[in-house]
Amino acid sequence: MNRLLRSALVLLVLAISLPASVLSADKAVTTGDPEIAQEDLKLKLKPLLRSELKVEADAWLQLLEDKVKQISTAEIAVKDKLREISAAETYESALDAVEKAKNKAAEATDAEAAAASVREAEQALEDAAVEGKAAVAKVEGNAETASVTAIAAKLAAEKAALEKERKAAAGKQGADEAEAEEDDDASQAKTDATREKLDAAVAKRNEDRKNLLAYLADLRGEQTSLIDRTNLAIEAFELKGGKAEEVEEYRQYVTAVAGIEVDVTDISATWATLTGWLFSEEGGLRWVKNISLFLAIVFVAMFLARIVGKAIERVMARSNQTSQLLGDFLVVTSRRLVLAIGIIIGLAALEVNIGPLLAVIGAAGFVIAFALQNSLGNFASGILIMVFKPFDVGDVVEIGGVLGKVKSMNLLSVLIHTPDNKAVIIPNNNIWSDSITNVTGTDSRRVDLIFGIGYGDDIEKAQGIMEQVVSEHPMVLKDPEPVIRVHELADSSVNFICRPWVKTEDYWDVFWDVTRSVKERFDQDGVSIPFPQQDIHVIEALQVNSDATSKPSAAVSGQGGAASGDKQTARAGDAGADTSLDEDG
Repeated sequence: MNRLLRSALVLLVLAISLPASVLSADKAVTTGDPEIAQEDLKLKLKPLLRSELKVEADAWLQLLEDKVKQISTAEIAVKDKLREISAAETYESALDAVEKAKNKAAEATDAEAAAASVREAEQALEDAAVEGKAAVAKVEGNAETASVTAIAAKLAAEKAALEKERKAAAGKQGADEAEAEEDDDASQAKTDATREKLDAAVAKRNEDRKNLLAYLADLRGEQTSLIDRTNLAIEAFELKGGKAEEVEEYRQYVTAVAGIEVDVTDISATWATLTGWLFSEEGGLRWVKNISLFLAIVFVAMFLARIVGKAIERVMARSNQTSQLLGDFLVVTSRRLVLAIGIIIGLAALEVNIGPLLAVIGAAGFVIAFALQNSLGNFASGILIMVFKPFDVGDVVEIGGVLGKVKSMNLLSVLIHTPDNKAVIIPNNNIWSDSITNVTGTDSRRVDLIFGIGYGDDIEKAQGIMEQVVSEHPMVLKDPEPVIRVHELADSSVNFICRPWVKTEDYWDVFWDVTRSVKERFDQDGVSIPFPQQDIHVIEALQVNSDATSKPSAAVSGQGGAASGDKQTARAGDAGADTSLDEDG
């Protein structure tokens, strides 16, 4: 007895000490209000454990399943109403055919034509009976087919009336004119009554169908609301480590039941479905709001991207330490980044789950980076070029043997236009790993010129001419001062160096102008500009027998230029095989 008492006390203590979540692990706590605000639902789902979240996901799925069942039942009812309306219209068309045939029989002038018309009416009646049975079969089992079936029974009465008319038209005895007219009136009355019932049945079913379609629109709105909240529960369960196969099963079901199916063969139902969705709070109105919000966010992002780009552009313009390449890169990158962030926020406003989207972008970036390893080197080199600024847009550079002006640059390559206007694209990696000569990297440059005069010309006179030409040129800078000196006693001339300083953009103008002016002044003042000269002396000696006499040597002198040059002497041996060159300065 004591043991039993102690065991009962232990169980009671354990029950009291267990958390409420364990005791109610199989009961959902968030589905009490199916229209709970999504923000509130997120907060309620946040502290729950994985096992509890599975219960919540199952509960929301059960609510969604019940709603889908209601929608399916309502859709079936709509189709049944359409079938009943189709059956009633079939009966009415059959009655029209019968009445037309009866009128034709009544208007016939002879018995044979009347009989043919009556036979035509009988055939139409038989066809109507067949169509009526087929239509009734379509709605068999529905609770509201009694009136439709009653209409089918009246077709038999119409057939009996037509039989009497046929006998009267064939001239058979026992049918007088008064009785025929009475039968016609009775038949017409029955037809009119049938038409009234048909019209009433069609009107009632159209009204019922309209109400069902409105009810369907409400159900679909509720279904959309449940899908949103079910997705929240599934996402919370997935984030807390839910099994992948369970999460996939949940998502497959939600995907399968989501959306609206329309029957294009039923135009009125399709129109009612579309209009109901368009004006539903969970349908068209919701998406109009979302799309408007998306467009507003994108437009604001575009506006902010322009503002940010212009702000960075102004900052870069005021800074002398950054290159135009880096400025352009930062402007374009900042604009695109702001716009991309705006688009992502806009997609979130469109109720797109951006978590998987970002994961896909990250995975794609990894794959692309792995596939474009060489391009990453170009990318890194492009960043280094922009930061350290070895050259800028518009600079004349020489890279890897290519001389030209930098037209543009991106993160992968540089576009250079050569002096003959050829476009050369050089990868950034090749640029950064090779020597870079920036011809226009400084504000001023030195023009290096060499002028030679003859050994017999006046050095002071020649130097004075060059100094005058350089000093008179308007593009030559006074500081630093030009340097004009005797530089070399060459083989054919006395060479001067002429080195004026100019602005970088005036380099070639000064080079060409000074060269032309010095040549013209030298010609005017009688200063010669020699070109290379060589004197060649050839001596031949023939050794013969002792009794033979030696032939006199021959000397040939050749002049290769206007000024005296190198002298070379060649002596031939006995067989002319040994030849030596001797330079005479």
